[in-house]
Amino acid sequence: MINQAQRHDDPDFTRSAVPADARMGRLGLSMAWWSVCSAMFWLVVSATLALNYGTVNTLIGLALSALCYSVINGIITRYAIRSGLSVGLFSRILFGNSGASLATLIFFATAIYYAVFEGSVIAVAIQHMFPALSIEHAYLLVVVYSVPLVLGSVQRWLDKLNGVLLPFYLSGLAAAVILTITEYGYSDAWLLLAPAGGAPADGWWHCFSYFMGVWILMMYTWDYARFGKNEDSDYHARFNFGLPFYLFTFLLNGVVGIFLAASIPTTGGVSEVSVVLALLKLMGWVGLAFVWVSQTRINTANFYLATVNMQTFFDKSCGLRLPKAAWGVVVGAIVYLLMLGNVFSVILQALAYQGIFVVAWVGIALAHILSQPAANLAPDDNKAVRREGISAWFVAAGCGIALLESGGLLASFSAPATALVSFGLYRYLQQLSQSRLAAAQGG
Repeated sequence: MINQAQRHDDPDFTRSAVPADARMGRLGLSMAWWSVCSAMFWLVVSATLALNYGTVNTLIGLALSALCYSVINGIITRYAIRSGLSVGLFSRILFGNSGASLATLIFFATAIYYAVFEGSVIAVAIQHMFPALSIEHAYLLVVVYSVPLVLGSVQRWLDKLNGVLLPFYLSGLAAAVILTITEYGYSDAWLLLAPAGGAPADGWWHCFSYFMGVWILMMYTWDYARFGKNEDSDYHARFNFGLPFYLFTFLLNGVVGIFLAASIPTTGGVSEVSVVLALLKLMGWVGLAFVWVSQTRINTANFYLATVNMQTFFDKSCGLRLPKAAWGVVVGAIVYLLMLGNVFSVILQALAYQGIFVVAWVGIALAHILSQPAANLAPDDNKAVRREGISAWFVAAGCGIALLESGGLLASFSAPATALVSFGLYRYLQQLSQSRLAAAQGG
C-alpha cells in the first residue's frame, strides 16, 4: 500500500509500481507519449537512408519497422500496464538487484545522448536566427529552459505541455511541405532517390536493421505505458503505443523527410543541421517556431527519462537519494558539457554499442513476459544477480558487437542476431533452472 507521504517522495514511482489511483486517462497519456513522434531525427534519418539505399527500399524498411515495433510494444505495453513497474524495477526481475543497475545506466546514458543531439538542433536554429548569440550561449539557453520542463511528472505536466504543442508540430510539418512545393514546385524526384549505381537489392533489409538500433524506444514505451489504466490496455497496445503511432512517426515523417531532402537545396550532405538551416531559409521565423516545437517535444521525453533513470541508478547502486530536481540539473549539466565538447562521433559509436545491449534487453524482456505473462510482477530484492538474465544479456550482446565490428553485410545482422540469441538463450536458461529446481524439490 502506498501512502501519500511515499507518493510525495516518489511522484514518478521509481521505487514502486504505479498504483491504480495514480494512473492516467487515455488522452493525457497519449499526449505525453506522442511527444516522441516529433523530432528532426525521424525526417533526416529517412532521407539519409533513401540516399544510401533508395526511396523504395527505405519505405519498405520503415513499414516493416512500424509493424515490428507495434507488435513488440503491444506486448510490452500490456505487461507494463498490468504490473505498473518501471524499466528499472522490471530489470530487477530479469537481472537481480545489482544487475538491473546496468539497465538503468544504459537507459539514462542513451537518453542523454539523444538529448544532446536534439538540443543541439534547437541551439543551431536559435543561433542562426540570432547571429549575435554565440553557439555556446545557445547551447546554454536550450539546457536552461529544458531542465525545468521535465521536473514535473508525466501525469502532472508533460501530458499538458505536449498536448498544447502537438497541433503546432502538425501545422509546421504541413507548412514545410506546402511552402516547399510553392517555392520549388513539385517533382517526383523524391521517389527516385538512390545511390550512384542504383539501389541495392537488399537495401530494405539494411533500412529495417538500422531502425533496430533505435529499440531504446521499447524502454521509453515501458516507462510511459505503466501509467496507463488497466481498462485502457487494449487502446494503448493497439493505438497509442501501436501501429498508428509508428506509421506516423516512421512512415509519415519519413516520407516528409525524403521529400524535403530531395526538393530543398542544401549545402553539403543531408544532416539534421543542414535540413534545419534549409527550413529556416524557406520558412523564416515560422521555421524557427516549428523546429523549437518539434525538438522541445522530443526532449521532454529525453530529459525526463534521463533524469528519472539516473535517479534510480544512483539510488539503487550507491544509496544516493537526491531529489528529482537535483538529478535534472545534473542531466542538464552533462548535456551542456557534451554539447561544448563536440564529441558527436564518439557518442555515435557509444550509441551503436549501447543499442546492441538495448536490443538484448528487449529480447530477454519478451522471453520473460511470454513465458510467464501473469507471474513475477514484483522485483525480488533478495537476489543481487540473476545468472540466467545476466548470462543471456552479455552473451547476446557479445555476439551482436562481434557482428557489428565485422562490418559489411554481417554488421546488418548484428541487431537481429542479438534479439534472437537473447530471447532463445534466456528461455533455455530459464527452463534449465526450473528443471533443476523441480529435480531438487523432487529429490
